[in-house]
Amino acid sequence: MSEIQVASRYAKSLIDLAVEQNALEAVKADIEFFLRTLRENPTLKAVLKNPILGPDKKSGILNQLFGPRLHPMIISFFTIVVRKGRSAILFETAKEFINEYNVRKNIVKATVTTAAPISKENLKEVEMVIKQATHGEIILTTKIDPLLIGGFILKVGDKQFDTSISSQLNKLRKEFMQKVG
Repeated sequence: MSEIQVASRYAKSLIDLAVEQNALEAVKADIEFFLRTLRENPTLKAVLKNPILGPDKKSGILNQLFGPRLHPMIISFFTIVVRKGRSAILFETAKEFINEYNVRKNIVKATVTTAAPISKENLKEVEMVIKQATHGEIILTTKIDPLLIGGFILKVGDKQFDTSISSQLNKLRKEFMQKVG
């Protein structure tokens, strides 16, 4: 079984437990804090993946760093996962927890990439169109890529809509090469 599948199963167990104990929002906030901490401290991430360090040492590190800060349920969960020799997937498990939370709460992540900054009015219009299509809450991020020349690329979940000029030029180039070649 792949690490993602195992992480997903662990994440679903944790989210079910959080729902059962009426602590979903608190656990989600703490998981986001844990993810931020690991992203900002690659050394800690490496420690969790290090096979040389034993489970007791890893549990001690996690308890010392996060014990006073995180919900006790998360600390217990981390301890169980580490004892099972799965500390290397704690980061992936936390990411999968957030993904599962978003699915359960119908929160859709989307990214719009444009060649130049997008106006607030256009951004609101994009949000409205996505909301109408998904009937969910939207978390929209923006990126700027001058290589697009114009137009935009919209990613919603695993779908992508590409109306960029660079993409259209590439399509024309391919068609032209096929007709000439």
